[in-house]
Amino acid sequence: MPDKRPIPVGVEDFKVLVDKDYFFIDKTLLIKDLLDSKDMISLITRPRRFGKTLNMSMIQRFFEKTEESNAYLFEGLKISNSGEKYLNHQGQYPVISISLKGLKQITYEKAFFVFKERIISEFERHQYVYDSGVLPVNKHKRFEKILIGNAKDDEYLTALQLLSECLEDFHNKKVILLIELNVRCDVALEQIRTKKYAEQLTDDCYQKVMSYGIAFYGKTCRVKMGEIVYQNEE
Repeated sequence: MPDKRPIPVGVEDFKVLVDKDYFFIDKTLLIKDLLDSKDMISLITRPRRFGKTLNMSMIQRFFEKTEESNAYLFEGLKISNSGEKYLNHQGQYPVISISLKGLKQITYEKAFFVFKERIISEFERHQYVYDSGVLPVNKHKRFEKILIGNAKDDEYLTALQLLSECLEDFHNKKVILLIELNVRCDVALEQIRTKKYAEQLTDDCYQKVMSYGIAFYGKTCRVKMGEIVYQNEE
């Protein structure tokens, strides 16, 4: 009989996909590939609409240590038949997951505001570490400043490193960091230029600003460079 399960439209959470019994293609062997590669860093590039966001959610649901087990989500899927070598990693790691796609706000300030909101949201998801009392005083104070949105802009630039260190202190395990990007290098450069993201640097007396757009494909990397020059008006 044909499979009559509904087709998911706009569903990007693997748990929702399984819980609501949507139709999907089993890509869980991607988890096996990641473990077999033993790489410290893995870059996953696929065509638009291939399912990168959903795959990122799947990876998070498999590896992340949570109060309630997510093991049931993978029952009957290909990874569940791959052996204990792989299943021993299930639910064993702290995971940071953040998406940077959609940062196309009209000004640099608004784009950075959205970036900060996403950082804060991930800190809120891991607030149990802050509440545990196991963090050193310095890290506890820095964590709190970001958690309540009271940190300086520069502090958000190292926020993921701080969160990673705090999670490792709490779990005594290395952290899995998942970052989703969704823009081509030429699009990134155009966005910097047309939305004038670099203009605020003129307040600090910078006259020349170099901008970079970076794109990856397979194991190759492409970098485009742009130059923005501001002239003093006298």
